[in-house]
Amino acid sequence: MLHLVGTLTTWLASATAEASNELTAVKAAILGVVEGLSEFLPISSTGHLIITQSLLGVGETPATKDAADTYTIVIQAGAILAVLLLYWRRVVEMLRGAVGRDPEGRALLINIVIAFIPAALVGVLLEKPIRDQLFGTWPVIVAWIVGGIVILFFARRLHERGAKTGRALETLTVRGAVIIGAAQCVALWPGTSRSLVTILAGLAIGLSVVAAVEFSFLLGLVTLSAATVYDLLKHGSELFNTYGTINPLIGFVFAFVAAFIAVKWMVAFIEHRGLDIFGWYRIGIGILALVLLATGVI
Repeated sequence: MLHLVGTLTTWLASATAEASNELTAVKAAILGVVEGLSEFLPISSTGHLIITQSLLGVGETPATKDAADTYTIVIQAGAILAVLLLYWRRVVEMLRGAVGRDPEGRALLINIVIAFIPAALVGVLLEKPIRDQLFGTWPVIVAWIVGGIVILFFARRLHERGAKTGRALETLTVRGAVIIGAAQCVALWPGTSRSLVTILAGLAIGLSVVAAVEFSFLLGLVTLSAATVYDLLKHGSELFNTYGTINPLIGFVFAFVAAFIAVKWMVAFIEHRGLDIFGWYRIGIGILALVLLATGVI
């Protein structure tokens, strides 16, 4: 019996040390930067994190896969904080609306909640199939390339219309919010990009470029917060037991800084330059990932 206990203790110590070596501070920082830069750009943070994890050798064993997947979701909190700080006026407006002090803020809050519900329901109902079947290299590559083609064929026309005749965010109707919310469900396929589908949906229903981007970011604030809290409550113990607290905190800080920079840059860039560059990037990164897969690098 003592021998069995000793063997089990040794195995647990070995597994803990192995997990610690798997997610070092440097790897945690790299994943944080990747998350922050890609979360609100229309290039898919999940897709980038899946490929980066594979390149870094994080989450490669059954013992650490769930903890690694949870880590990539929880460090979204850094990107969430960045958007919260950049759009604090809108957030305050919605909070005032929630207590009946700002009619426009109340209408925006209602539309955000309506747009949030479809993906929340689908995500909870299909969480296991999505994790088991779609969190892999091939689904990400397909989504990257298809999303890039969609941008190059459709986004320019929508962007031009949004720049010329697009409406302000205050004109968004409940029907428009439902359409954007339904589009967000497509982004549950890793590699698709939540920002991409919600921005395109906003432009498709007639919002201006600035309004579509802003609504996408505010919706992301709620969606990502819910996903982070949900995953933290469900798998948080696995995350911290496997990787401790310091490295997840490092990832959070780097994700915050990178997201703050990326969001400030993206709004001005998309307003004046459109989405084409992201379409070419998605196709390029998809082809690169395909080469890495074919050569056995990932």
